[in-house]
Amino acid sequence: MYGEHSHGRDLPNDREQRVIELVAQGFTNGDVARALGTTQPVVKNQLQAIYDKLGLWNRVELALWHEARKHEGTLPAVVPVTPAERA
Repeated sequence: MYGEHSHGRDLPNDREQRVIELVAQGFTNGDVARALGTTQPVVKNQLQAIYDKLGLWNRVELALWHEARKHEGTLPAVVPVTPAERA
């Protein structure tokens, strides 16, 4: 139903996890879009869905969420950023 969110109950899917990893590394929406072969508006929508899913407000909280999970060992294996993704 519209306006209802899980607020932290669900884990990110593989695509969302990749977006989170890139944002946590300091990528801008444009950088993320280029790395994933999509557009900035799509990335913006994906980020909003991620924030809603995790009960977060912004990319700083998202990066902190990612770092905390990384140190807990509860994240899936990290896929390294390729040079092409950085370009």
